Amino acid sequence: MIDIWPELPIIILDYGEATAEGGDNVISVLELNDRIHGIKFWHASSSELERLAAAMQDPFPALTDLQLVSSDEMAPVIPDSFLGGSAPRLQRLWLDYIPFPALPNLLLSATDLVDLYLWNIPHSGYISPQAMVTCLSVLTRLKELALQFQSPESHPSRESRRPPPLTRTILPALIHLCFRGVTEYLEDLVAQIDVPLLAEIDISFFNQLVFRISQLPEFLYRTEKLKRLDHADMVFHANFIDITLSSQTGTADPAKLKLGISCRTLDWQLSSLAQVCDLCLPTLSTWERLRIREAYSSLRHWEDEIENAQWHELLQPFTTIKNLHLSKEVASHVAPALQELARDRTTEVLPALQVLSYDGFQGSGPIQEALQEFIAARQLSGHPVIIHRLEEGKAVGNQSGGR
Repeated sequence: MIDIWPELPIIILDYGEATAEGGDNVISVLELNDRIHGIKFWHASSSELERLAAAMQDPFPALTDLQLVSSDEMAPVIPDSFLGGSAPRLQRLWLDYIPFPALPNLLLSATDLVDLYLWNIPHSGYISPQAMVTCLSVLTRLKELALQFQSPESHPSRESRRPPPLTRTILPALIHLCFRGVTEYLEDLVAQIDVPLLAEIDISFFNQLVFRISQLPEFLYRTEKLKRLDHADMVFHANFIDITLSSQTGTADPAKLKLGISCRTLDWQLSSLAQVCDLCLPTLSTWERLRIREAYSSLRHWEDEIENAQWHELLQPFTTIKNLHLSKEVASHVAPALQELARDRTTEVLPALQVLSYDGFQGSGPIQEALQEFIAARQLSGHPVIIHRLEEGKAVGNQSGGR
């Protein structure tokens, strides 16, 4: 039947609803490999992926878009001979839960690649930072890169790690980088690359007791657009915590940096993010606004046993913040921590703070009393702070340390 069709470009779409007969038809279409421009298999079963890989051993010289998404976490390993080991016209590659350890060899031929999305890489498909940088060095048109590992099991071995190179690989077109994995992997990756046009970076670490980070701050400092971030938004979720630094709305050439850590309990979230912020943020010291809130979808129980010192540690890196906004739940924990500072360490945390706003409290109470003591101490120190209570985004009252 296909033989009678005009020789038009072919795009194959399968969103996991094909029947067995339909799957057979797809396999037969793959025989027209010189006409296929796009292949999108979403929610494919292991058996479907096995058949697909077996049918794609020859080169597909016209292929520009390849997207493979497994329906389970135990997908079969893609063999070295996939696509004949070459994809010279490929512009977009999207793999999700797909183990493909020979991918670096394929990428070395894909010099037209613009978008590379590697989501949920199983450990059986691990690619070392050195191999990844070698691939990236030939992808001079690459604009989007996502590199996310399925588990912390995927990490560089101690023996494989090397000192930073004397010269770094330049990725001239990359504007968006998304990473999820362990710190060691990202450290080895960013130590070897420079990304002059990078405008958006989204980093998510698996939780670990100690975060050893030294190359990432230097990488961020080398990235020009990330030096102009002035807004910070910290969010507590049920299973992770993140902070997003961004440019002011309406800014030409906006930029964004997001740092997140996967962990559940509040004390671990505070400790982990405090470490990462302390190590990464001092090189980016232009932000003036910080908002701290809990996610609307989070049903977490906020434990009362969190020590004030943990909040102090979390806020310590934010030395240039002038405006701080706290959600209702966060304010109930941060206010006592600020009150403790008022006793003898008034400007040790948030020394540049001028305005503090918080949500949803009525009348007087322990929060107001704690903040009033903080205000009075800041006034005496010569660093007054104005405090606003907000209701539905509007200021309904304020306390000022000014005279």
